[in-house]
Amino acid sequence: MKIIYKYLFKKFLGPFALTFFFALFILLMQYLWKYIDDLVGKGLDLLIILELLFYASATFVALAAPLAILLSSLMTFGSMGEQYEIIALKAAGVPIKKLILSLSLLILLIAGGTFWFSDHITPKAYLKMRSLLRNIIDQKPTLNIKEGEFYDGFDNYVIRVGRKDKNNKDIYDILLFDHTKSQGNTTFTYAKKGKMEMTDDKMYMLFYLYDGFYWDESSKPESSGNNPLTRSTFAEQYIKFDISSFVFEKSSDNFYNKSTQALSNAEIVKMIDTVMISIEENNNQFINQVMSTCYFFNEYIYHDTVVITGLNPPKTSWSDLNKEEKVMVLDKTLSLKNDFKNSLDFFRENNKYYYNSLASYLVEWYKKYVFTIACMLFFFIGAPLGSIIRRGGIGIPLVITVSFFTSFFFLTIFGERIAKGGAVPVWVGMGLSTFILIPICTFLIYQTSMDSALFSSEEIHKKIQLLNPKKLFTRNKK
Repeated sequence: MKIIYKYLFKKFLGPFALTFFFALFILLMQYLWKYIDDLVGKGLDLLIILELLFYASATFVALAAPLAILLSSLMTFGSMGEQYEIIALKAAGVPIKKLILSLSLLILLIAGGTFWFSDHITPKAYLKMRSLLRNIIDQKPTLNIKEGEFYDGFDNYVIRVGRKDKNNKDIYDILLFDHTKSQGNTTFTYAKKGKMEMTDDKMYMLFYLYDGFYWDESSKPESSGNNPLTRSTFAEQYIKFDISSFVFEKSSDNFYNKSTQALSNAEIVKMIDTVMISIEENNNQFINQVMSTCYFFNEYIYHDTVVITGLNPPKTSWSDLNKEEKVMVLDKTLSLKNDFKNSLDFFRENNKYYYNSLASYLVEWYKKYVFTIACMLFFFIGAPLGSIIRRGGIGIPLVITVSFFTSFFFLTIFGERIAKGGAVPVWVGMGLSTFILIPICTFLIYQTSMDSALFSSEEIHKKIQLLNPKKLFTRNKK
């Protein structure tokens, strides 16, 4: 049996490693395509992009593991069924259930490793990835001055270079517009030739202009309509632009450290306790507001016989008040009514915010367990189904995997949305996909134990042949 188990593990681990990195690559390409507009044209170093992809790939491990387990289990048991290895093992007294259960121990280790990774590594990787992506999005496009095009990357300046030499330093026919006065193109500088270069620290761009003139027809705020025209020529001029904003700098990771995806389950539990305390404080504050309002009404409008300790209110009856005092009491009543309404609205908004935060934390807490359980459930779908359909390779298993995983992902997202919306309890919404997969696993394992050929390719081919209209017509005629 040890030889059989060793052979089974080796046969499974190869496709699993291949499909895992393949799934990770597909998810990573989808992520890269989503943010391609924010990455292009920023002049980023290759190491920065590789670092971003490395952190992003770490956040997809929990999603890629169930997908890889389903596809590799289908390929493994489908290949064994196609090569009649399962039939040979059955003839030797080794049932298919024993093979599935033995391999399930390895799947349990993979699922446990996936949970540990998603609980300890993924939050840190998400925090790094979001911070790095934010820095990239805030980064200005790379300094790229092209021939014959107006470039507005410098603050309050627009420059046009007619021609550049191959050394990318010597420039000709330069036109520089100054917009610092916010009066349009009223101030500009022209030079026949020049030279541009960057300082060693890449913080400034230096322009040396030769043989040109300066033109200024801008108006001054104190002028009464007569605006002088200033024109001067120069043989050489020097201009410096601050380009420190073009340099990529990493900021602190504290911006996303309270995000639900950047927290481990232990940290999420602490945040849930904090939110529960805030909800209790909000409720107590509202109750105190209600009680203070009710106290006034009971004392002055409807006299209360209950004595509140620590308070000595005036025991004045409504009938004993004169007209002016009654008006004052009614004004106070109206003011308290408005205060009570405002307090109620404030209480509702606060509670809505707290319960939305609570739902978000609970969703993230359950999500780690959902993807871990999905690893086991997908194996108990892939292994029986692969032994039934008896088709190896990657064609049919890939189609089945995409169908199951798409359904699982859709149900997970749908359950997450309705859980955050408060339509159902969080555990119901997040467990929706699990509740649907469990009966499918049970049915497939039962079919496998009964040696059913319900989903085998031969049975499907026979049923398709029975649906052939020509054969049906011929059979009926006979």
